[in-house]
Amino acid sequence: MMSGSTTDAVSGSISVPNSWVCLHSPDNTTELANCANNVAVTLDNRGLTYADGFFTTMGVIDGLILWQDYHHQRLITHGHALQLDIDDQALITMLQMYAQQLQQGMLKLIITRAPQAIRGYGFTPSASGSACEVWLKSSALLIATAEHLGLPDGRAILMQPATSATCLSAQLACLPPPLAGLKSLNRLDNVLASGELQRIKTAQSNTGAKGGEVLGEGLLRDMTGNWVEGTMSNVFYQLSDAQLTPDSQPLLNVNSSNDINTNYLLNGQWFTPPMTQSGVAGVQRQVLIDALSKTEHPVQMRVLNDEDLPNLTQMFFCNALRGIMPVSELRLPAGDSVHLSI
Repeated sequence: MMSGSTTDAVSGSISVPNSWVCLHSPDNTTELANCANNVAVTLDNRGLTYADGFFTTMGVIDGLILWQDYHHQRLITHGHALQLDIDDQALITMLQMYAQQLQQGMLKLIITRAPQAIRGYGFTPSASGSACEVWLKSSALLIATAEHLGLPDGRAILMQPATSATCLSAQLACLPPPLAGLKSLNRLDNVLASGELQRIKTAQSNTGAKGGEVLGEGLLRDMTGNWVEGTMSNVFYQLSDAQLTPDSQPLLNVNSSNDINTNYLLNGQWFTPPMTQSGVAGVQRQVLIDALSKTEHPVQMRVLNDEDLPNLTQMFFCNALRGIMPVSELRLPAGDSVHLSI
């Protein structure tokens, strides 16, 4: 893969690439802030050989990166956890330049450890051991923005149309504490789970199944049997025995208008599974946890198990690109379904 971007020598502006570009490589003398380099990825890349790195996917609307401060924080925390030396401030500055050129779409950033002189998995306890390669791909795509949901701090979050979901048989790996919750490059469990979801969608299409919401996501459990997240998203839920405040208002139909409202998030107690053993602690998940932290019902970390599923009253998936994806129906492992409020 080669660089697909160029730099205007007069204005310093960049053209948005439609293929992967290397923003930084220890083998190239160009500084990160001076834009993308013509560097090819090799089979020595540790992201390919060992999944030694992480990624983050950013939505861009009106030339701005959605939840940029949270993506910035991911660069810092993941760099520390994986012992990678990342010039996070220079990188964020460059990503802002690409976002301004892109205007609307997606930026996917991959950071890998630089190839090492020693053989095998290890890396040297030195500057070269923590050096990294930075890769970026931008995609111009339409992000659905018609619906928004107000957050208690005054910001707004994207709200997608209601969808149905199904419990999958694929499982997530349990990880040691230093890796649990990281958006590392090792996503084989999600790959297989997404393949299972696609097979279910294809089977429904081939049988001509009609009625109900479009199947949009699959719920995954880890090796302990607890339900943790979706194939590409985190999950929040409410239970039938969750206590509502006395003055709670009836839930609004989020698809009935384009007005920003907060009732959907403030009505009742939301839970989300902890990320202490498996799963990805997503950007949008943390945005919601922080936004509700000072309300009457802060988000609670709670394990979601089989016995809880029939008692679900509300559920939504979320990620940084699509925002909130409310679920109207969840198909359970036994084949029956739970119908949920929106």
